[in-house]
Amino acid sequence: MTLDAAQWLDSAAIDPAVVALRPDYRALLITAEGLRPGPSDEFSEGMLAAAESTARELLGDGPVEQHPHIAAWREAFRAFGAKPQRTRPSAEALLRRVPAGLPRVDRLTDIYNAISVAHVLPLGGEDLDHYAGPARLVRATGDETFETTAGGEAVVEHPAPGEVVWRDDAGVTCRRWNWRQCTRTRLTHTTTRAMFVLDALGPLDDAALTAAGEALATALTDGCPGVRIHSRLVTGTAQAVAG
Repeated sequence: MTLDAAQWLDSAAIDPAVVALRPDYRALLITAEGLRPGPSDEFSEGMLAAAESTARELLGDGPVEQHPHIAAWREAFRAFGAKPQRTRPSAEALLRRVPAGLPRVDRLTDIYNAISVAHVLPLGGEDLDHYAGPARLVRATGDETFETTAGGEAVVEHPAPGEVVWRDDAGVTCRRWNWRQCTRTRLTHTTTRAMFVLDALGPLDDAALTAAGEALATALTDGCPGVRIHSRLVTGTAQAVAG
């Protein structure tokens, strides 16, 4: 059965155990329906090139990990036992690739990666039609399943107990907060309905988070005319519908 995007947003939640770990965490969730997927193209290339230029101007020659928002994410990873030198927050991993050029993946992934780099925040996209039930950010028990690949073969892993993960009724959709997405819900060349998670900690205030969300919505609208977008700010306490 096709999920109703607006109702699905209403069901998303952050577990109190995650709030206890990082009370400053907020997630801006955006759903988009009527997307135009496919390989990287002129539109997505332009976005990535602009994001690379923005990142070079913003960071200069300074170490990526010293940016306040990246530093906060490294602290958050250490708080649940991850080593950010080995499993980096997604925004840091992308920013480290800017000098050599960001990866060109597909037009939808390129679009959200460009916003992630330009606004220095972790941002992931997933196929809404492959979700099973609501999205929840929790601390794992260690029994959850995570579908991924290793050596080109499909494998099932399990998160470490206490690890912060996004999950649905079928299993983990993203490990270590924003480190790696599962294969089940990843965006493909057939994705027309997607959900995007924009992650923020204290150094990135609500105004900056809103600006990143608006930039993503504008890019999706420009790149996919007729797209229908809903968004919701989810926190551990007050939760707001953005439209």
